[in-house]
Parts: sequence; C-alpha cells; structure tokens
Amino acid sequence: MSEYIKIRDLASHLHLHKGQQLFVTSDVKQLLYLMIQNNDETDLNILIDSMIEILGEEGSLVFPTFNWSFCKGETYDHYKTPCKTGSLGKTALKRKDFERTEHPIYSFAVYGRCKEDMLKIHNKSSFGADSPFTYMMENNFDNLFIDKDLQHSFVFVHYVEEQNGPVPYRYLKDFTADYIDREGKLSRRTYSMNVRDLDMDVQNRIYPYEPDFIEKGAMERFYVNDLEFKIINLRASYDIIADDVRNNRSRKLCSYIGQEDD
Repeated sequence: MSEYIKIRDLASHLHLHKGQQLFVTSDVKQLLYLMIQNNDETDLNILIDSMIEILGEEGSLVFPTFNWSFCKGETYDHYKTPCKTGSLGKTALKRKDFERTEHPIYSFAVYGRCKEDMLKIHNKSSFGADSPFTYMMENNFDNLFIDKDLQHSFVFVHYVEEQNGPVPYRYLKDFTADYIDREGKLSRRTYSMNVRDLDMDVQNRIYPYEPDFIEKGAMERFYVNDLEFKIINLRASYDIIADDVRNNRSRKLCSYIGQEDD
C-alpha cells in the first residue's frame, strides 16, 4: 500500500466538490481495520464532518438507513428502528444535524440543502415515482461507494426497474404494520415494495453495467488506502439501466427463469 491516508484527510481524496449532492453507500469494516492498524482515529464522525466541510452549504449528504423488519409485521419506530445498512448510516442517525426520512423500509439520513425537501416526501412504494430516488435523480445526486460492489449495494437499479416496468420477475407487494412517527404517534400503515418473484430464481448481477457507465461518463473508479471507491451519477446511469430493462430483458441487471425465452 502507498502512504496511508488518515481519516481526517480521507474526504479530500474522494473526488468530492463544493455544492455536490452526495448519496453514500459503504462498508467501512476494512476501513476501520486500517484505521486501527495505522493507529489512526476511529470516530466516523470525523469522516462525515470532513465530507460536509467539502460539500459546503449548497451541498447535500445522504446515507441509507434501510430496515426490512416492517416487511415482517414488526413495528417501525422513527427514532428506535435501527439502520441495517452500515456504520455511517448508524452514526448519522445519532447526530443532531441529520434527520431521517419517513419510509419505514427505505429511509435515509439526510443533511444539507436536500434535507427539508426529502423530509416532506410521503411515498408509499419504496421505489415509486414520488420516492426519494426520484428526488435524488432529478437533483443530480452522485452515489459514492466505499468498498462496496454494485451487485449487493446499487439499490437505485430497483427504482429504475419499477419506473420502466412492470418486469416479469418482480411484483408490487403491500406490507402493513404499526408505525410510530417522529411525533411519537402510533398508527397502522401500509407501504409497498417491488419484490422478487421467488419462483423465478432471480439472481442480481448489476456489475456488467460498469463498462457502460465508464464509457458514458456516468462512473469513475479509484483507490485510496488500497480500498476501491466508485462514484456513479444517478441521472447519467438511469438511461443505461432503463435501456437494459426495457429492451434487453434486464440481462445485465439480473438473470431469471424464462429470460432467454422468445
């Protein structure tokens, strides 16, 4: 490994810029291991603060705080239901400068210019046209991936599927459970998600998009501390994914039974 970049300096090496609208998907286990190995600070707030400093007042910073327990009929609590999508999201939820969006399955911790707009979103469908994914695409968000492969983390593809479907291997399913909102009020609510048809043996691929993204200028890949980082512009990637869904039976996105049938 080349010279180790400390956590206080890491954000300045992540190709970020003032006024950027940024959605961060991450697995920081290896990053934390490197911090310990190099006797570095291990507080992830340092990285978040550094990102905010670079993005500035006109920038936005968003972390996924997804949790799928609502789909099992478990009560969703706006403040208590934990983030299941990484330590950066968990850290953001503990901060006073971030707030959580409303959806009980696909929620986000939001900061900056986007905050007030995203907190007003009341979508029923996880990947609906009125969801945060539309907001992020229309507002030119970049998706930064920290040591994550697309196959298990580029959830934006499922938004594109729903907007260009219906697709034969997914269907919209309602989930109903108790919901405790940010005011502490309990109600019974129903939300939906475009779920896989288990009988069609759906297997995500997603990584075949990477050469297309790079060729079209929708993605860049780089390495810091020998960890892989990717930045994908959601607006630029949308048409590439949509073309595969509409005209190629989603062959780059996934495989499923009957995909190759005429």
